[in-house]
Amino acid sequence: MNLHVQLATKNECYIKNSGTKWTPKGIMVHSTGCNNPNLKRYVGPDDGLLGVNTNNNTWNNYRPGGQQICCHAFIGKLKDGSVATYQILPWTCKGWNNGGSSNSTHLAFEICEDGLTDKTYFNAVYKEAVELCVYLCKTFNISVKNIIDHSEGYKKGIASNHGDVAHWFPKFGKNMDTFRADVEAGLKGAVTQVQQPESTESKAAKYIVQAGAFNKKEYAEAMVEKLKKAGINAIIRINGDVDGDDKVTAADARSVLRKSVGLEADCA
Repeated sequence: MNLHVQLATKNECYIKNSGTKWTPKGIMVHSTGCNNPNLKRYVGPDDGLLGVNTNNNTWNNYRPGGQQICCHAFIGKLKDGSVATYQILPWTCKGWNNGGSSNSTHLAFEICEDGLTDKTYFNAVYKEAVELCVYLCKTFNISVKNIIDHSEGYKKGIASNHGDVAHWFPKFGKNMDTFRADVEAGLKGAVTQVQQPESTESKAAKYIVQAGAFNKKEYAEAMVEKLKKAGINAIIRINGDVDGDDKVTAADARSVLRKSVGLEADCA
């Protein structure tokens, strides 16, 4: 998962709800209903990865399009064409995206639609969505059976009358049953690699928090810059590098093995 955090602090939902705390019981999957796969349409301002929205019509406005609306995250394309997830509300903040009572029970994320004919793009955002749900299920102990799409929410009487994502997934041999099965498989076999950035409450280095895992160095550098601006110390380390020399060596491998069998303490 390629997770970034760009909170929609100007959105009315964020302003009114960000100070509240709740424990989500489910996840609702949405898609945007517009042929625009670019994250910059909905997420802003530009962080160097998104690109500039010259129309200034992102959801980081008080009422986007005049609507009281805000989801927790978007999945779509960065300006370089790669796929990412952008969180725009705190997970512990109730959103205004599902309609009905599910706003008080379900996290909500939107997948940016394209023309609904590109299999490569679909596969990429589908995989990203599965990994996001694996992460959220682990974080909040959410049952996979409580992952639904907007159309299922409407049928249950807990969401507004929309058909997403049932109009899109079947075009590529998927549906919410296969989606839930893929999340279940991820929970059984995968280790979530991206964790929510947390604030630093003490200068004493009592705990170390992993803020992200990225497959491109520029993404890692952008996250480090964002954390440093927030007053949080951050470094970049290559996955598997134990001694911090920016190389994954045989010594690193031996150290990991010794720790795994209790012959070396993990003091990090």
